Amino acid sequence: MKVGELTYREFSRMLALSGVNIRTEPFTINVSSNLSLVSEGLYLLYADYPLYPEHSDFVDFYVDVAAPKSLRRWYRPKVFFSYDGTMPFKPLPQKQALPVFEWGLNWCVATSAHQYLMIHAAVIEKGGKALIMPAPPGSGKSTLCAALVSKGWRLLSDEMALIDRGTGLVAPAPRPISLKNESICVIKEYAPNFIFGPESDETHKGKVSHIKPPKNAVDEGVVPVEAAVVLFPKYNATSETVIQSRSRALTAIELAENAFNFNILGKEGFELLTKTVAGCDCYSLVYSDLDDVIDRLEQLMCTELDGKRASVNG
Repeated sequence: MKVGELTYREFSRMLALSGVNIRTEPFTINVSSNLSLVSEGLYLLYADYPLYPEHSDFVDFYVDVAAPKSLRRWYRPKVFFSYDGTMPFKPLPQKQALPVFEWGLNWCVATSAHQYLMIHAAVIEKGGKALIMPAPPGSGKSTLCAALVSKGWRLLSDEMALIDRGTGLVAPAPRPISLKNESICVIKEYAPNFIFGPESDETHKGKVSHIKPPKNAVDEGVVPVEAAVVLFPKYNATSETVIQSRSRALTAIELAENAFNFNILGKEGFELLTKTVAGCDCYSLVYSDLDDVIDRLEQLMCTELDGKRASVNG
């Protein structure tokens, strides 16, 4: 059964009582909440995700996003995020409840899922190959990720590249795409068929809204992908599209700086990172026009795929 196959009343009741087990590949989350902002947001954005039985054999993360039960809930209402019974963050304004869930779940993965080398990056797939886009906040990474997904690229993740320590492949972890401030209006105009969650104002990132992942991203969430390209994007409103090759050595250094658990994995993490980069072509990108940059990236990925086939075919 999937989330959207329940009625909203059934879903919100389960969420408020024992919680629901949602499978967001490659993890199972038990999430509970007594807030309508959370139940409405999850019911909308996670409609295509599988539900696991209440007493599932294994759950990766138990999280609760809730209002306090004291009288304080009526005075400057707050929202608390708890993970396995502990609260890693200070409470935030209750109107930010849905982003708090997404940020909190990102934190759970980043601090726990050490079966992967985890890199802060968006990852999308074209033709069976992954494009990894690491970038600092404000670079336009999520905007470009959303635009590519709107043109048929498969979403693996908007937040992190999970590189499997056993296979070296990128494990899909598709969840809602987070957009901020002006990017929300840009993508609403560029991709009017996208389903957006509610907007949350005055967060530490400004205005935030999330895009429901396409159904194919959820349905194909168990299919890992080989990394082919690492691309560092940067939005510049006055620039033409410029794609330049960059060294693998510099790329590896910057990926290590963007990795959540590079130090924890030690030598194995270094070897996995360098092996991944050695198998990729690496670029920097400056862009302003979404149509133009998408055309250029389509051509780039086609060239990559043709090049791989040519080398395989001798």
